[in-house]
Amino acid sequence: MAWNEPGKDKDPWGGRDSGKNNDGPPDLDEAFKKLQDKLNGIFGGGSGGGKSSGGANFGPLFAVAAIIAAVFYVGAGVYQVDAKERAVVLKFGAFSEIKTEGLNWNAPLITEVYIVNVTGERQYPSRGLMLTEDESIVELPITVQFNVSDVRAYVLNVKDPEVSLRHATDSAVRHVIGSTELNQVLSEGRQAIAAEVKQRLQTYMDSYGAGIQVNTVNIQDARPPEEVRSAFDDVIKAKEDEARLKNQAQAYANGIIPEARGRAQRMIEEAEAYKAEVIARAEGETDRFENLLTEYKRAPEVTRQRLYLETMESVMKNSSKVMVDVEGGNNMLYLPLDRMGSRTPVAEPQVQADSFNSRATQTLESPKPLVRREVR
Repeated sequence: MAWNEPGKDKDPWGGRDSGKNNDGPPDLDEAFKKLQDKLNGIFGGGSGGGKSSGGANFGPLFAVAAIIAAVFYVGAGVYQVDAKERAVVLKFGAFSEIKTEGLNWNAPLITEVYIVNVTGERQYPSRGLMLTEDESIVELPITVQFNVSDVRAYVLNVKDPEVSLRHATDSAVRHVIGSTELNQVLSEGRQAIAAEVKQRLQTYMDSYGAGIQVNTVNIQDARPPEEVRSAFDDVIKAKEDEARLKNQAQAYANGIIPEARGRAQRMIEEAEAYKAEVIARAEGETDRFENLLTEYKRAPEVTRQRLYLETMESVMKNSSKVMVDVEGGNNMLYLPLDRMGSRTPVAEPQVQADSFNSRATQTLESPKPLVRREVR
């Protein structure tokens, strides 16, 4: 059944008398008034003597707003610090403490919190054209790897530590390259340059009190500017050819000098051996002569005859024709026909053993000397 049927005087808004006409829209002011009365009843407010107060009571609304603001304030002060991070807390702009890992809370608007990663390694790449000591231009790419060593100094001492690091890196690199020749920058001197740049850069950071530890400075392949790249390539190729030729010459010298020294040493050793041989032969001849003299003193005639026969044998053994002349007898010519056709001299000609031995025996027994002459 509808509330506005005939015979019904119920007012759903409760703000009109039952005797009055209920046609028309509800009264909004009365609806807000009822809502306010209910809120006042909830939060301890109300109208005196059953009548509503003349002005609106906003105390409960302020209380709700205060509670909500307090919740947001407490929530805004909660922060999390990881194991690799440290939090620097400033109270009214002054250093207060350093927070470690865990869940922490600080009062917003009173304290400031700066969370910094202190274990992760960071890097800064740089590239630029620089002037060397010999007034050449080179393009040098460089990478600096660093981390935070002192979080308090990193936050408080320098406004922007990484910008200061970039400026210091450019200064250190240009200082080192400006005192180095181009050949060392392009070839084998890069490691020494990187070590010097690292040392100088760390000195700058320590003087700034930036709290930065420089770990590594990497210098990649240095290159000349693009406009003169071809000329530099020709120079590098010429230097490589020079080094190659020097190595070849050194290798040739290393092969010739030991060989010459070996030949010289061999000649010296041969001379020493010849010297020792001559001395030994002379000493042997001397000993033999002394022994022979001793035997000669004991038996002069026999020794003289033996020496004569040995001498004639040594003289005649290389002859191809032998004339035997016996005083008072017939001369005999001995011709070794089997040896005469040979072009080389006969080392030891053989004679007929029976006739020669018999004649030698007759010569030794005869009082007359035997005369032998070699016929060429």
